Amino acid sequence: MRIIIAEDEQRARIGLKDLIETCGQDFQVIGTAGDGRKALELIRVMKPDVVFTDIRMPFISGMEMIQLCRKEEIYCEFVIVSAYAEFDYAKQAISLGVTEYLLKPVSYEDLQKTLEHLQWKLNGGNETRHTESLRSRYPDAHPVILKVLDYIEKHYMDKISQRELAESLGISPEYLSFLFKKEIGEKFAHFVQTYRIEVAKCLLKNGENQVEDIPYLVGFSDGKYFSKVFREITGESVNDFLEEDGS
Repeated sequence: MRIIIAEDEQRARIGLKDLIETCGQDFQVIGTAGDGRKALELIRVMKPDVVFTDIRMPFISGMEMIQLCRKEEIYCEFVIVSAYAEFDYAKQAISLGVTEYLLKPVSYEDLQKTLEHLQWKLNGGNETRHTESLRSRYPDAHPVILKVLDYIEKHYMDKISQRELAESLGISPEYLSFLFKKEIGEKFAHFVQTYRIEVAKCLLKNGENQVEDIPYLVGFSDGKYFSKVFREITGESVNDFLEEDGS
């Protein structure tokens, strides 16, 4: 399960991340944000399974962020974590399809139950997911390629083998290569690298992660090679990108 945390208090953000990661290897925090605007950017690019969000945050509140995601048809589960135990918030959260409403401080037991419920819900709803994201860029692509795009979105941080992916789809690597180039307009390997850099740019702008950690968060095993690919794809260095963005 891929999780994003949106929380403006750094201590609470780190604490929730650590608590989630103690609940098991199936629960991976792929990004954190200190305000609603940054969180929305992360959600748009990284397409998490679940977002844990506070209600009151700078720029965009948790409720506003959820409303925008629903409007943009970004399909992920939301869990509100807040100190505001007010019925109106709970009612609004329910109307937006929020899975859970947890009160701070979150206990391990409550979090474990919430994660187990989310896992059950996601396992039962896989066929309705992925209607947005990369699929929306190539809505008329071959069904096999749509499955490949889904796989890239969920596994960009892992090692992706074109041969193993082709075998899992019951086709030859050569046919996958041909079909991908025909439907998407570029080679598979280049597309994966470009998507990884797209996610990396979002993480760099977000500023929540150490710059030196980002290559490994998006599937690169070597920082120097990441820098080389970043320059090739964006036309600028990582440092130039950060200076331009004002980070």
